[in-house]
Amino acid sequence: MVGDSLYRSSSFRLSDGRRGLDDSCIRRLRSVLLSRLDFWDNPGLGVSRDFFCDAVDSVVRLSGLSNFLFCPSFQFAGENTGYMSRIRILPEAVANRIAAGEVVERPASVVKELLENALDAGAKTIRVEVEAGGKRMIRIIDDGHGMSHDDALLAFERHATSKLRSADDLLSIPTLGFRGEALPTIAAVSRLLLETRAEEDAEGTRVEFAGGKLVNVKPAGLPAGTTVSVADLFYSVPARRKFLKSDTTELGHIASLVTHYALANPGRQFVLTTPTQQIVDCSPVERLAERVYQLFGKQSFDELIEIPVVSAAFRAAITEPELEPAEEKARLTVYGFTSRPEIQRPNRNGIYIFVNRRLVRDRLILHAIHEAYRNILPSNVFPATLLFLEMPYDEVDVNVHPAKIEVRFRRSQFVHDFTRDAIRQALMSARPIASFAAAAAASGALQNANTSAASLSNAPSMDPTAPSIVPRAIIPAMEEIGLGSGVGSDGGFDLTSAPLQPIEQRFVFPAGPESLVESSAAFGAPSLASEPPAPNWAANFAAGNGSAPATLPHPDQIADLKPLGQVSSSFIVAVNGEGLWLVDQHVAHERVLFEQHLEARRAGKVESQRMLMPMILELSPRQLVIYEKIAEELSANGFEVELMGPRSVAIQAAPAGITGSDAEKLLTEILDGIERENAAISIETLQAKIAASTACHAAIKVNMPLDQTKMEWLLAALAKTDCPMSCPHGRPVVLRYSIKEIEKAFHRI
Repeated sequence: MVGDSLYRSSSFRLSDGRRGLDDSCIRRLRSVLLSRLDFWDNPGLGVSRDFFCDAVDSVVRLSGLSNFLFCPSFQFAGENTGYMSRIRILPEAVANRIAAGEVVERPASVVKELLENALDAGAKTIRVEVEAGGKRMIRIIDDGHGMSHDDALLAFERHATSKLRSADDLLSIPTLGFRGEALPTIAAVSRLLLETRAEEDAEGTRVEFAGGKLVNVKPAGLPAGTTVSVADLFYSVPARRKFLKSDTTELGHIASLVTHYALANPGRQFVLTTPTQQIVDCSPVERLAERVYQLFGKQSFDELIEIPVVSAAFRAAITEPELEPAEEKARLTVYGFTSRPEIQRPNRNGIYIFVNRRLVRDRLILHAIHEAYRNILPSNVFPATLLFLEMPYDEVDVNVHPAKIEVRFRRSQFVHDFTRDAIRQALMSARPIASFAAAAAASGALQNANTSAASLSNAPSMDPTAPSIVPRAIIPAMEEIGLGSGVGSDGGFDLTSAPLQPIEQRFVFPAGPESLVESSAAFGAPSLASEPPAPNWAANFAAGNGSAPATLPHPDQIADLKPLGQVSSSFIVAVNGEGLWLVDQHVAHERVLFEQHLEARRAGKVESQRMLMPMILELSPRQLVIYEKIAEELSANGFEVELMGPRSVAIQAAPAGITGSDAEKLLTEILDGIERENAAISIETLQAKIAASTACHAAIKVNMPLDQTKMEWLLAALAKTDCPMSCPHGRPVVLRYSIKEIEKAFHRI
């Protein structure tokens, strides 16, 4: 044939002396030749362009190179022989090793990819066997649907997957894996043995790879399911193997990973073993609470508060397009567990976030958790949280990270706000009020927490001699999130002595009922008669530090406060049977006004007052854009603002209680408070921001004397609010010096 003669013809010779195409001439033969033909016309070939292309097709077909691609660096003899292309398409082996560098970071990465494959295959029981921290051997055994002989071989081709059919499938991914990169990349850097059998097949298939090369394929008698054994990880890349940590550290990462997926799939059995111990063995259970109890034990389980299942339809933020009719049925569901306020961690390693049962790291959700605990925990310590978010698959993009550990939400602000509110609502059952002991110890607690966090983040590996049965994995730390600061989150304050005027009357502090003492003890009050329990918070759920608040009184206990007077005309001193109380009069009134404003806004009855003279305010371009977006909401909150020019507005009216001099500051604060990254805030969040700013400007100020009647009214109104322990901006409202703390201070106990 013409193609065959052209293939063997000495006149068709490559510049390096080769007399035809061989295995090194790969990558995109036809496309490269066509592009070259656009730039040169060699009459010496004696063939037309079409004839030449037909001949090339014949060469490729006859030489068996149809599955390979032509190397773009070849040249024809006599044609610019002094030039070699700088751009080359890498060989398959090199490409696989590069992909392995992205996907296979350490033995835990191998376990993650294979675990996800097993879960996607519908496995009910998954067994993980590890030797030498996964460096010597990793074996994953599952009872999923298995593979046929042809599928077992095809699975090792790059981007071969059973989970996608078209590009549209990427918009709604229901499976944990989808790229088809795991098996070829793992096989490229290890000795891999795949044993699999589909349930409908009479015999299974055994496939063996070494360093990315197929070594052996043969039939075998196997049970239904799949077993993947990965030995000598990174044996073909010694430089990469040097970056692995100690066996204990690598095992800790694997244990943490298996724990994650066991939590996300309580209806499946997970087993993790080494040659010397069984680390995890969780039988299937019906409820998440039972799985948490299995993994962490009773004491750790008792330290958690359940986040009940809450669900709501997705809503568009004020600057986002309206939902389409098909999207209106989409709902977000949040549930899980979070630690009680007295449980404090020096880092975020105890926070597990699952989106559609996929373990992820997400700054947005981390910020929502932080906001839910604002003023409940100091700003530099963290809770332990198991958080599950369920939503339609097309509402979240999981194809944004090589290892699939980061996601992007379509309605990010709604997800943030709904998650924050769900956690905050769960915490209401254990709403704490700051005590004097906690405030006085805050600085020391934060210093200890920072020291612990620094030591953890700076240490590349764990101490192999640690007595923990299950090695604790150190999840890579996230970058610090920029968070708003406030009195309630700036590291506490000091109590200093002040000169006291002698008084004739001595106040009596009646002892509280025994039940209240027991209640305080139940919330974690330390006792001198008993040692604090030894920490047994498995894996990343470590015990809280010893600087937790001594008592966490319930807000109902402030209903019978009796004011005694003021300190510096700013703080109300009050007493009841629980002890001595200090109330910040400004933030207390702010909390009262905030909830009253929100209630009036929901009823559409926010009162306003007109200005004697309109106030003209110049806006920056960014402020003007924000004003145009929220003008309608401003009007519903008592403002009457009109545009007076290209960048000027006139304030005609403001919410009741706002003085004329404060109206301009309030509007500017609202416009500046909507940060650029939060420009797509939900309507509920916007209403809360406006209500908080309005309440702050209308509230009683510091250095304002109050008579007995006003103090009694303020304390009574505060007791009726939903959240009396903190103001809308996160600052503490009340501090308590309990009877027990007073007795301890005087060495009575």
